[in-house]
Amino acid sequence: MTTFKRDFTVEWGDCDDAGIVFYPNFFYWFDSTFQAMVRSVGLNQREVRSRFGAVTPLVDVGATFKSPVTYDDVITVYAEVEEWAERRFRIAYTVKCGERLVATGFEKRAWAVYTPEGGIKGASVAPEFKAYFQK
Repeated sequence: MTTFKRDFTVEWGDCDDAGIVFYPNFFYWFDSTFQAMVRSVGLNQREVRSRFGAVTPLVDVGATFKSPVTYDDVITVYAEVEEWAERRFRIAYTVKCGERLVATGFEKRAWAVYTPEGGIKGASVAPEFKAYFQK
């Protein structure tokens, strides 16, 4: 899949007392971008659950912050599935404000299926799911 991108305008409430974006918002923007990327291929989390009996919980996240962004800045979050493992996949994120690099990050997501008892357990990523992001 080519890189997916999504724009966000930094809102007043996204900033801390110093007037810069409070770092947890980047993780919200990462997740929002992943959800939009899933929608862009014709799926959503309810569809993943009903079609594959699965969810994609986070198992690891990280970010490196390069430069600050403030109220009214427009940032672009770029996302790409960069790695597939048997039961997990990793999404790489790059955040820019114009041409300026703001942050890089990642999410590792597991593929978990529902058990008869109502819990979830790890399973192999459905090849049909992978195919949506390998075009």
